Amino acid sequence: MILTDTHTHLYSEAFREDRDIVIQNALNEGVKRFFIPAIDSTYTDAMMQLREDYPEYMFLMMGLHPTHVKENYKEELSHVAEMLAEHKFYGVGEIGIDLYWDKTLLTEQQHAFQYQIQLAKQYKLPIVIHCRDAFDEIFEVLEKEKGDDLFGIFHCFTGNLDQAHQAISYNMKLGIGGVVTFKNGKIDTFLNQIDLKHIVLETDSPYLAPVPYRGKRNESAYLIKVLEKLEDIYKVSKQQIAKITSDNSMEIFGV
Repeated sequence: MILTDTHTHLYSEAFREDRDIVIQNALNEGVKRFFIPAIDSTYTDAMMQLREDYPEYMFLMMGLHPTHVKENYKEELSHVAEMLAEHKFYGVGEIGIDLYWDKTLLTEQQHAFQYQIQLAKQYKLPIVIHCRDAFDEIFEVLEKEKGDDLFGIFHCFTGNLDQAHQAISYNMKLGIGGVVTFKNGKIDTFLNQIDLKHIVLETDSPYLAPVPYRGKRNESAYLIKVLEKLEDIYKVSKQQIAKITSDNSMEIFGV
């Protein structure tokens, strides 16, 4: 059984002391494919080092995270464009809009999101979307950019059933992680109405650890808890879910 973690920040400072152990723990659980989203230029070197250390398992993305869209965001977008031109990446992400922490830079976030979608189209790459308190704003941009060349993953999907169908209509898979195990997560109440062909697995580690690790540092090995929850929701074997979701990730990322 091969599992794919489509979203993990393994280069994070949270793993500074035991990164190799964390990766080995995940490999032992069958997680063999790790897709690594970017945050901003300050993490680029650490991401590249991760790929150098584990070339067989690590697949990097490039992008500017919406919470890191600051006054210098145009410089950061130039860095994204330069990196995409010079190196091999498997997606543009994570990108999107986050209005949970700060609404003052909405216009800049919208511009950064749309610009990076256009970069993804240029390189025929998927996008990986971060959305927090911003479904309407995200969908507004996706509506402008929709087409066969727009595809990717709606990372950490936490919307309702209608929003799930709308995301899927833009050629997005739904990234399902630890939230599906939360009592107040809500997505577990309707997820069985979404065909597994639209689902990929993720951890977002070190964030959003699943039950029973909620509140602790998340890691890719805990993807098994997400898998167990989906087995309960879909009434399908873990092996089948692992295969379908890994196949879905291959369809998106091309590897």
